[in-house]
Amino acid sequence: MLIFLSPQNPIPFYQQIVEQIRNKICSGEMEPHEALPSIRQLAKELTTSVITTKRAYEELEREGLIYTRAGKGSFVSPVDKAARRKAALNALEVRLRGILEEAIASGIEPDEVKDVFLYVLEELRRQ
Repeated sequence: MLIFLSPQNPIPFYQQIVEQIRNKICSGEMEPHEALPSIRQLAKELTTSVITTKRAYEELEREGLIYTRAGKGSFVSPVDKAARRKAALNALEVRLRGILEEAIASGIEPDEVKDVFLYVLEELRRQ
């Protein structure tokens, strides 16, 4: 599974893992009941700690996106379109919150943030 962790990203590694796996599940890139790499295997691939990958899997399980079978591993949960949409909206909120916190910390005014958001949204609609 291709996951990229960026040390420059202010988002913690476990959350970067959660977001990328969530996106793969919500987009349909990962099929229901598809096996995920073991926690140890993923930690080794990403050169991160087992605790980090375990925390990511636990969060994904809490969200209902994956399930774990003792001795078998973790698998993609069969989620309906409404659940996928809810997870996608949750992921969007998390990413937007991070961007907004960064913008506010940089001194950008809320009205400026809104103007930039609407400009980008309009550009995407034209594509």
